[in-house]
Amino acid sequence: MLRRKTPLVFAFLLAASTYGAHAHDIWINRGAYKNPAGEWCCGASDCGVVAPGAVKAVAGGYSVVGTVTYGAAITGNSADGPTRQDRVNEIVPYSQSLPSPDGSYWRCKRPDGSPRCFFAPPPGS
Repeated sequence: MLRRKTPLVFAFLLAASTYGAHAHDIWINRGAYKNPAGEWCCGASDCGVVAPGAVKAVAGGYSVVGTVTYGAAITGNSADGPTRQDRVNEIVPYSQSLPSPDGSYWRCKRPDGSPRCFFAPPPGS
């Protein structure tokens, strides 16, 4: 009986230990988030946290001027690629932003670096 449960316990512990390492990857990928154009928002290698203070609410959208950090520094998992930082300077219309479940600003990009998705904390949070 114990032998049959051991693999199950091991699988549970493995899943629990990787949850924190892929926390943002899980909510972005598994949340099935899409931008208004219908594109998937992707995950750890394409989505990064916008530096605190780099986002300001302006008429019509969010002004994003600053650093976005991607990769292992965000997830803590080297499988998500090396830490990369991009400088951005763009306006994201409010109509194109999605609610951020973790209260941070996130920017997801296409392979060419252009913005794909933008997550913002709900107003008042």
